[in-house]
Amino acid sequence: MRLTHEIRALAAIVLIAFLVGCSGGSPKSKPAELEAVTPLVSARQSWNARIGPVNFPLEIAILGNSVALASGDGAVAMLDAQTGRDIWRVALNTPIAAGVGSDGKVVAVVTRANEVVALQDGRELWRQKLSAQAFTAPFVAGARVFVLAADRSVNAFDGLTGRKLWAQQRPNEPLVLRQSGVMLAVGDTLVVGLAGRLAGLNPANGSIRWEAPIASPRGINDVERLVDLVGRVSRDGNNVCARAFQASIGCVDAARGSLLWSKPANGVQGIHGDDRLLFGTEADGTVLAWRRSDGERVWSVERLRYRSLTAPLVAGRSVVVGDFAGFIHLLSREDGSLLNRLPTDGSAIAAAPALAGTTLIAVTQNGGIYGFQPE
Repeated sequence: MRLTHEIRALAAIVLIAFLVGCSGGSPKSKPAELEAVTPLVSARQSWNARIGPVNFPLEIAILGNSVALASGDGAVAMLDAQTGRDIWRVALNTPIAAGVGSDGKVVAVVTRANEVVALQDGRELWRQKLSAQAFTAPFVAGARVFVLAADRSVNAFDGLTGRKLWAQQRPNEPLVLRQSGVMLAVGDTLVVGLAGRLAGLNPANGSIRWEAPIASPRGINDVERLVDLVGRVSRDGNNVCARAFQASIGCVDAARGSLLWSKPANGVQGIHGDDRLLFGTEADGTVLAWRRSDGERVWSVERLRYRSLTAPLVAGRSVVVGDFAGFIHLLSREDGSLLNRLPTDGSAIAAAPALAGTTLIAVTQNGGIYGFQPE
């Protein structure tokens, strides 16, 4: 029986890795040809740096005018977002599975050996073993490091010592995604994605304050019933909106723990937005805008279909997405029209673009780090 469970677990990991890798379109789906662009928003590359190849679900940590990131081979770096120069860099000499999380002082990642590692000013503070692999970047806040693992457990550690403070274990699911989940703070509540639900936890002891379902499992097999919430999310005050993998998007009042609305949506990457609109990319590369108030569609564009798009970023007048060929596309927030296109090194954009001050940050699978100055 134990061997059967082990085989099933291995098959689950392989299957879900395959699903995520193919989610931008089937092998028979031809990526949309890129149309000529007349820049309507100015943007220039201001610097370029490098880190090792990125082969894990990287989250770029923005800390004022600094940016923290990591490579799959174990390099962790803090860069000046204005110049791209290293503030510090360290080699952990072990592959990384998830990261990066930071509060501006402590930087945390998770290794493939199931260890959460905390660093400060380029030196290792501590490392602690996890009971399961994690694919979501640690969340660092309130002098604590919180880790969401693939077995739906949430663990809290003292940020300076690594002492384990508490663990919250939820019912495990047969399959999980090898991509970033959801974890953020709203007031004094730790908000975590657990399967298709957003849950509000007490950060002091891990007790559940509320749960709100964005999607419910459906179908007749484990794959069809997979409804994990995926990052990134869009927060406006107490209003938190997230995507359930290939099922729906929805918004929750995180003060009351109540679902505001949920709408079907067939995407695999997270969403972003402002106080009026939400933006996301569907599995086929269609880019959509929804009203934040009720989830009704505002516009959709298909010019980037099957280009394996990242989660979007709202930056100024633009909705920013990266693609499999290393391009950063700037679309209008108002109607999705093309405003500009920025090249990198030709390898896929490995993480959702991020904004540090006035600098747009992009990271590629080959380890290129690019700083752009958009309008």
